[in-house]
Amino acid sequence: MQKMTGLVRRCVDDYDMIHAGDKIAVGVSGGKDSLVLLVLLASLRKYYNKPFELEAITIDMGLGMDYSPVQALCDQWEVPYTTVKTQIAPIIFEHRKEKNPCSMCSKMRRGALNQAILDKGFNKLALGHHYDDAVETFVMNLLYEGRIGCFQPVTDLDRTGITQIRPMLYIHEKTVDNFAKRMELPVIENRCPVDKETKREEVKQLVYDLSQTYPALKERIFGAMQRYPLPEWEPHGRYKRPKEQ
Repeated sequence: MQKMTGLVRRCVDDYDMIHAGDKIAVGVSGGKDSLVLLVLLASLRKYYNKPFELEAITIDMGLGMDYSPVQALCDQWEVPYTTVKTQIAPIIFEHRKEKNPCSMCSKMRRGALNQAILDKGFNKLALGHHYDDAVETFVMNLLYEGRIGCFQPVTDLDRTGITQIRPMLYIHEKTVDNFAKRMELPVIENRCPVDKETKREEVKQLVYDLSQTYPALKERIFGAMQRYPLPEWEPHGRYKRPKEQ
């Protein structure tokens, strides 16, 4: 716990993610990434020198998923928890019968989450993207869109006034998996009909295959993003390359 919280704190400090008095919402899907982020921010909140509020918010897609284990985890860590019920999944899969549902689903979930955050008066949204997500997004943009780019560690949404932060960017996916298992976090199975059938899954496998031949591939891509040509990725602090555990 101490080591993982330390990695989050280093990332938060390097990119100036949290300020005193912030009201931070954690977008919790029930997957391992968001649950690990929730626990680590709750741990950081206990001793961080900039006091902040924390709350977990879940957008219920209408897939019949049971989020009571997440409620129990939030109670354990003394984090308020809100579930926003929607009909996003029935709209996309039953009424519209979208052939490529991921883009619309993402927009609708993001809209519902941003509205819930605004209604509650939060100014920041913490997302569970980790080290591997950043590398894979960079590769996806290069392969499918022909551009050099990635989501930013800190993103200011001008229309809503919400700032998105990604405090787990220094933590590898393998490390997240191991932590979730050691802590016995209540990971909820994703019932999305197209789960594991996306372009991201294809890129994840591609990066994995290339890493067998070029072991330092992910580290080099991540380091390149921090140096050039993505200025938003240049850390303010002294970054040390995280190792998989």
